[in-house]
Amino acid sequence: MGLYTFKGGVHPFDGKEFSKDMPIRELKPGKELVYLLSQHIGAPAKACVKKGDRVLKGQQIAEAGGFVSAPVHSSVSGTVKSIEKRRNAVGDMVDAIIVENDGQYEAVPAEAAALDSLSGEEILERIKKAGVVGMGGAGFPTHVKLAPKEPDRIEYVLVNGAECEPYLTSDYRCMLEHPDEIVGGLECILKLFDHAEGVICIEDNKPEAVTVMEKAVQGHKRMRVAVMKTKYPEGAERCLIDAITGRKVNSKMLPADAGCVVDNIDTVIAIHDAVILGQPLIRRIFTISGDAIANPRNYEVPVGMSYQEIIDDAGGFKGNPEKLISGGPMMGFALYDLSIPVTKTSGAITCFLEDTVSKQEETPCIKCGRCVRGCPARLQPYLLCDLAEHKDMEGFEKAYGLECVECGSCSFSCPAKRPLAANIKAMRRTLMASKRK
Repeated sequence: MGLYTFKGGVHPFDGKEFSKDMPIRELKPGKELVYLLSQHIGAPAKACVKKGDRVLKGQQIAEAGGFVSAPVHSSVSGTVKSIEKRRNAVGDMVDAIIVENDGQYEAVPAEAAALDSLSGEEILERIKKAGVVGMGGAGFPTHVKLAPKEPDRIEYVLVNGAECEPYLTSDYRCMLEHPDEIVGGLECILKLFDHAEGVICIEDNKPEAVTVMEKAVQGHKRMRVAVMKTKYPEGAERCLIDAITGRKVNSKMLPADAGCVVDNIDTVIAIHDAVILGQPLIRRIFTISGDAIANPRNYEVPVGMSYQEIIDDAGGFKGNPEKLISGGPMMGFALYDLSIPVTKTSGAITCFLEDTVSKQEETPCIKCGRCVRGCPARLQPYLLCDLAEHKDMEGFEKAYGLECVECGSCSFSCPAKRPLAANIKAMRRTLMASKRK
């Protein structure tokens, strides 16, 4: 059988060699931790502590602010210094709880449980209580995702181990170092869906991970490993569903409408920790990489720790970096402040000595069609970019602009170096905002 894949996509330099052989190392935070109350899609969490309160590691310090929301827990023991506005990775000022770390790490006792003893409702409640959200970037509250209206229609639980974003290796290291936790988390999810098959999806540039996970699923009748072609954006939710099942998901659908649930590797580990160990989500597996960082690594970092502390532990910069990115070079966004805190959806810092993209000179479109061939949504990015530049919202929507998955394959493919993805993304934001009004 051939490798699983989808139509379209591109092949950027993957940069995995910088950090793929570096085991995950636990990193302790400094004196101050910043817990943003907006760490997920949906309503921000609401603080349930006040200035001067002493908190324990694992203690809930903010409660869910609505149905689509998630609580926040402290990753250290210490004292609440203040509740104030702090800046997030995209530059917005949002409410945050500031905790002074006492260095003792006194923790709330965890309530472990055996999976066989838990009902589906109890599993979801433990995931909700732990504050688990999607850790692949979107940050959708996991207890909501795992409670579709028609659970009997779910046929596939896809564990996204593609990690197609260049330079990122945290999921790869998790598969090598924590296969049992991944299988355990998948068991928790499959207990919610009686008719579903669990599929751990891995690109073929990670043969060691394929071997480890195939061994880990042996004896589990409802689990298997699917090996996919190495191609970007193989790990995008719609592309992954298309590659494994052949089913299509558009902008008006959820994966559940196609009989699928998709969670990334670290999220599935967090589900295991919440359900089996009774531990809240207070840490991230994090990659710091790129040619500007002295010692590229993979870390386990506490939520609330600053990006600057991670960079310092990795030896700082080799020279003066021209580009710092939160995430990877295809889907990440530029950083201009390193004092921002790690959140549940933080996954990487990529550091480059040279900002090659900003130095590229844009030239006129030559209608070569490379952006069309690369687009996983089978759109016409050159046309959508033109419509965006002319602020033609009606034409943009008629040309299916809302189906864009914002992967950046079009900009990568374009020989004219047009900012296709940026213009299309901006127009999508404007169009969706107008619809909400």
